[in-house]
Amino acid sequence: MNWTDLAGKVIGLGAPILGEALGGPLGAAAGKILADALGAHEPTPAAVNTAIEQTADPNAAGAAAKQAESEWLAALAEIGKTQVAEVGATQRAEMVSGDPLQRVWRPIFALELSLLECPAFALTLLRALWTGHDAGINGFASLSALLMAYFGARFGVMGIYMTGRTREKQASVTGELPPTVIGELLKAITNKKK
Repeated sequence: MNWTDLAGKVIGLGAPILGEALGGPLGAAAGKILADALGAHEPTPAAVNTAIEQTADPNAAGAAAKQAESEWLAALAEIGKTQVAEVGATQRAEMVSGDPLQRVWRPIFALELSLLECPAFALTLLRALWTGHDAGINGFASLSALLMAYFGARFGVMGIYMTGRTREKQASVTGELPPTVIGELLKAITNKKK
């Protein structure tokens, strides 16, 4: 027996989120919480199944499963909170670091894209059109959707870099990140409702 075998039974007890967790990659962690809530003698699928079946009152098993589900959700929330804090600490450390690679790779990316790739593709296409090179023209026509997606993604990264770098510079001067456009919009909407 494994934790996935118990998923349907736990969902039937009124703990659907915990039941789904039992069937997923974190099944053993969710099963440990369920085993503790049911008072199983060990945190194994067989012991939890036995504890569910030996509970005289089905409502008690359901209540224990719901308690375990709320503990599971609290554990997930704590994990998420920790991850957000760690990501924030990493971002703050990167903003103030003097690492030359961090400061140089994005400008090099922008220069390479705008001074090498785009002109090379444009000159190649113009040459094919000027000389009437059918294979070249057909090749560009066949790859037009791919090229638009490629350059769209590359210029998108460059645009995100520019706005992000501007925010980083403002944060280094003021000590806090400037508001985003969406943040300002939400602030205006909430102020308008008041």
